[in-house]
Parts: sequence; structure tokens; C-alpha cells
Amino acid sequence: MTGWRALLVKEMTRFWRVAFQTIAAPVLTALMYLLIFGHVLRDHVEVFPGVSYLQFLVPGLIMMSVLQNAFANSSSSLIQSKMMGNLVFLLLTPLTAWHWFLAYVLSSVMRGLAVGVGIALVTAVVVRLPLYSAVWVLAFAFLGSAMLGAMGVIAGLWADKFDQMAAFQNFVIMPMTFLSGVFYSIHSLPDFWQQVSHFNPFFYMVDGFRYGFFGHSDVSPWLSLGLLSVAWALVSGLALYLLQTGYKIRS
Repeated sequence: MTGWRALLVKEMTRFWRVAFQTIAAPVLTALMYLLIFGHVLRDHVEVFPGVSYLQFLVPGLIMMSVLQNAFANSSSSLIQSKMMGNLVFLLLTPLTAWHWFLAYVLSSVMRGLAVGVGIALVTAVVVRLPLYSAVWVLAFAFLGSAMLGAMGVIAGLWADKFDQMAAFQNFVIMPMTFLSGVFYSIHSLPDFWQQVSHFNPFFYMVDGFRYGFFGHSDVSPWLSLGLLSVAWALVSGLALYLLQTGYKIRS
């Protein structure tokens, strides 16, 4: 157990040493979204009865930031190690694929949750959120960040250079998060786009996370949890397979 714990501490230390960039910057970005969108739409939108648009927006911003930063943590670590050539030192250790997976994914979860807590604390000055169920909030935050951490492992193994990683983030992760209902309820969309939204796994993460605060959601939280669990298992299985085969890291 010592080996993977050492790698976990190394990965956590890596993002914590530049916390101004990895923690503070995403918190500031989320606060800017809140101030801009909240100012423009707060008097025009009421998604749930008795819930203001500012209250509706905050959980979505928290979850969006958690997901994006969990992905960025594992993907950036792997691509940097490959580009700098120091990944070979990890290959020389007796760490198994499971050890790599646990260290990279758990460190991604820690970074995602740290960003989420930071946003919750800062936005609490502007918006007071109710809390319907902390269990649902933690379940979706943990599962969502774990899934994006595993996706980051896949992307980091696949990419050979930074522009490939940027393309993956800009054309896959960013659109899926922005189209997941962060800024709106899917019931405000035309029927066709409502159906399309149900094929986006990020929608279930955001919707289930928001349910933990308000007790209201666009779909059943149990359905969201079930689909998210299946998606996490599939993504994690692929990440483990690539690590076990040494995809693009042993040649």
C-alpha cells in the first residue's frame, strides 16, 4: 500500500503547490459566471418554485468546476510526465495498474472537491443555499469527479502533445459540461433538445447534485445515480485496461 500512497501524495502536492492556479483561479472564474449570469437573468428565470435563479445557478457552477478540474488534474499530470520524460521513473517501480489508477483518480477527486468547497464558501457571501440532503450532494460530487478523473487518465494516455489534450478538453469536456444544464433547466428547451440532453452523462451529474440542495430535479436522482455509476464503471474499466496494457507509455 505504501507505493500508491506515495504516488497519491505526490499528485496532491503537485496541484497544491500551485494552488493559486489550480484552486483559486477556478473559484474566481465561477464567481464571475455567477455575477454576470445572475445579474442578467435573476429577474427573468425561476426554475423551481421558491428557488431564485442565483440559487439554482450556484450548484451547477460548483459541479461544472468540480468536473473540469478533476479532468484537468489527471490529464495534465500524465501528459506533462510524458512530455518531460520523467514517466519512466514510475514505470521502473513495482506499482500495478490499480495503484496508478487509484493515485491519479483520488488526487483528481481531491482537487475537484477542493475547488467545489472553495466556490461554495465564496458564493455563500452572495447566495444562501438550502441543503436538502448532504448524502446526495457528496455522492454525486464524488462519483462525478472520480469519473472525470478516470477520463483524464484516458486522455492523458492518448494524447502525445499538449494541443491534442487541449482539443480533447475543448471539443469533448467543455461542450458536455456547458450543455449539461448548468445554466438552465432542460424543461426550458424544445422537445428535441430535451431528448438530446438525456444522452449527456454530465447532465445527470449536475441534475443529481442540484437535487441534493433543493429536493427538486429534472429526472429521478436514483436514475441519475444509476446511470452515473454505470458510466463511471465503463470509463474506469477502459482506463484500467489502458494502464495494464501500457498504452503509449511502454513503447
